[in-house]
Amino acid sequence: MPLLSSCWPCIFQALVLLGVANGTPVIINKVLSNRWSWPVDKGLKLSDGQRLLGNAKTWRGLCSAVFFTPVVAILLGIEPLIGALFGALAMTGDLLASFIKRRLMRTESSRARGLDTVPESLLPIWLLKEPLALNFIDIALIVGLFFLIEEFVSPVLYKLHIRKQPY
Repeated sequence: MPLLSSCWPCIFQALVLLGVANGTPVIINKVLSNRWSWPVDKGLKLSDGQRLLGNAKTWRGLCSAVFFTPVVAILLGIEPLIGALFGALAMTGDLLASFIKRRLMRTESSRARGLDTVPESLLPIWLLKEPLALNFIDIALIVGLFFLIEEFVSPVLYKLHIRKQPY
């Protein structure tokens, strides 16, 4: 695939998958409240005195992203394994961002522009760029668009009482 041509349907599909992978844990949290919300880090604190990840990163959220992303991938005509990998990689990026925020002594669920969206969007689209037919321009567009979508949609979800924070 050429470096400079963009595949708009591919960009749209990637944005939908990002929305599902990152939105499903938020919706599941709203529906289930604290049920089955076991922290991924099991409360582990590192030598800096901070949690490895924090209470907001749960197995329930991770599993819901990995389960629902391939379901939507199938609807988009994408292989379910690619969808599952996409969900797992998006959550890995989210966990990495949380780990970095804890090391920077940021409080749990605090806002860190860019860090809150770039790892969870860049990791899956970069590693799955070939099966998703994405080039470097597409990847840059997706990361930028995902950032903007998150900036504008999160406050709306907060006002609708779906998110706990407006970001």
